[in-house]
Parts: sequence; structure tokens; C-alpha cells
Amino acid sequence: MIPKYLAEWSRDALLKPGQRPNLKRLPPALDLPDDIKKKQGREVLLTLSHELADLQRKLFAEKKRKVLIVMQGMDTSGKDGTIRHVFRLVNPSGVHVAAFNRPTSLELSYDYMWRVHKQVPRRGEIVIFDRSHYEDIVTVRVNDLMPPAVWKKRFKHINDFEEMLADEGVTIIKIFLHIDRETQRERLQSRLDQPNKHWKFEDSDLVARARWNEYMKAYEDVLERCNARHAPWYIIPSNTKWVRNLMVAGILVKQLNSLKMRYPDADFDPEQITINP
Repeated sequence: MIPKYLAEWSRDALLKPGQRPNLKRLPPALDLPDDIKKKQGREVLLTLSHELADLQRKLFAEKKRKVLIVMQGMDTSGKDGTIRHVFRLVNPSGVHVAAFNRPTSLELSYDYMWRVHKQVPRRGEIVIFDRSHYEDIVTVRVNDLMPPAVWKKRFKHINDFEEMLADEGVTIIKIFLHIDRETQRERLQSRLDQPNKHWKFEDSDLVARARWNEYMKAYEDVLERCNARHAPWYIIPSNTKWVRNLMVAGILVKQLNSLKMRYPDADFDPEQITINP
């Protein structure tokens, strides 16, 4: 059972088709009522995680539907953390995480969607994109890796690609983790302050941070122009980690429940089977 307040948060997070968000003005944290505490939120998340695990088992057993979850956001917005907390109870045999980092020389020798298309889910599977095909608009644009005449065409390419996936039975849920610049500074600093997090720090994080406003503009264009009812964007205020995790879990449970999945009927009579001692 999803609490009423969480349902309201999730509804507000859904970006309507044609709507253009102003990320500079959009709050990256919720103004929480006094009666909603972190401990309570963690308890609700645990309940939702159990429900998500059961839904994932039905998806895997039924083998009729496919689910694609796209995670986007600035560095330190919490893509890895969200995946780790929200999916902690699911069976890993039915869930796959595809991370799209800087393309390799092999990947660059193909069209830019080649490495993406081969990672889409098959029947009965959930695939989570940690970054995605949207890097081929946003990062390419901000870093001048391709001329505008090239990356501007990719809005249509991606819309057509996602429409094709939806026509083929893929449920697409796109999550943008929204943080502000000060929260990113604090999280980057924590990577420098804690030796066990040094491995997470990269100089490229600072390069991207210096172009924060350019990234926001590029993301606003993507969120507006690549948003459809069959592939909607949810903008999740992510300054507060437990709220971020709770909202994402609530959205996924609601969407998977809407698929009306059920365990398949047996093609035999269990009562007619005897297992010898």
C-alpha cells in the first residue's frame, strides 16, 4: 500500500508531455511535513522493496512484459545509490544494470544507438540504464563533441526508438534525479574527505561542474522534447537521499502494479503428482 503522501509526491514528479521544466527554479528537495520522518520513510521503503521484489518475480515468471528504467542526472545525483537501495531485495537473475560510460573505440565505430539497443530488456526482464542514450545529446552537446546539426537530429531518433520499444511491449520509466549545485559540491567534497570514496572521484566531475548551467539547459531540452505518455519523465528531488529512494520505489511499484501481472497457471495438476521419498 503506497501512502497517500507518497502518491502525491510521485504524481507531482511526473512531467506532462509538452511541459518544459525550469531546473533552476524547480526545488531539489521537498518541504516535508513534521510528521514524516526519515525512520518512517525507511520503513515504508522496506515495505515497497518487498512489493517490488514480488512484482519482479511475477514479471520473470510470466515472461510477457519487458521493463526499461532510465536513470539520468548530474554526477553525485545518486544513480548508483538509488539502484542499490530500491532494488536491494529483487532477484538479480531477472534484473540487469547497463552502465553507459564514455564509449569505447569499438562502440564509436558503430552508430551511437548500437550499444544502447543491444541492452534493452527481453521478456520477463527489468533493465536499468545507469545513464543512457540521452548522453548522446546532453554530453555531446555540452562538450562540443558533435556539431549542432548532428545532435539536434537525435531528439527525433530517440523518440522514434522509444516509440518502437513501447510498440514492442516495453514499459519505459524515465527518472531524472534533480540536485542543486551546493549539494553536488558537498558530495564531491565527501569523496575527497573519505579514503574509501576516493575511487569515486574523477577530474571530469569538476569539468562537468564548471558547465553546470549548460548541462541544465541541455537537460531541460531533453526533458521537454523527449517526453511522451509511453515514455514519461519523472523529475525526482534528490538532495535528500531517503526521499529520493522512497519516491523512485513508489513510482516503480505503482507502474508495475498497473501491468496487472500474475503468476502463470500450471499446465499440470499438482494433486496428481507424487514425489517419491
